[in-house]
Amino acid sequence: MQTPQIAVDLAKQFEGLYLKPYICPAGFPTVGYGHLIQSLEHPAITKEEAEALLSSDMQTATNGAVRMCPVLLLEPTGRLAALADFCFNLGVGRLQASTLRRRINQGNWDEAIYELKRWVNGGGRKLQGLVLRREAEAQIILRAKKCQ
Repeated sequence: MQTPQIAVDLAKQFEGLYLKPYICPAGFPTVGYGHLIQSLEHPAITKEEAEALLSSDMQTATNGAVRMCPVLLLEPTGRLAALADFCFNLGVGRLQASTLRRRINQGNWDEAIYELKRWVNGGGRKLQGLVLRREAEAQIILRAKKCQ
């Protein structure tokens, strides 16, 4: 399953590009476009390496989203893109045991959007960046709904 370009664009928009390791707002060592690393001792990377890491990470996220929510294969591409970005941002494991997953697999998109917007905490606090990201994902889902 190929990652929708809109998911890649969302990740780039909300992650930003950092060629040197940094601590993300949730407290994790990160480099590139939100690629998790073991420590800040990680060497700096090039833009090309950041693009390659993002491509690989997004593919993992897309595959995970489809594995958890096979109904996404039957939905408009925007819905897959939003969930791929969610999985890229928070990890497939967060989706796995969530009410969000249940609502998606039930085809209850109004409730899925409600559940999606609840995932706005990182590092033990509400992060404005996550509020904005979840809203962007929700808007993509809503636009996909109107295109059916």
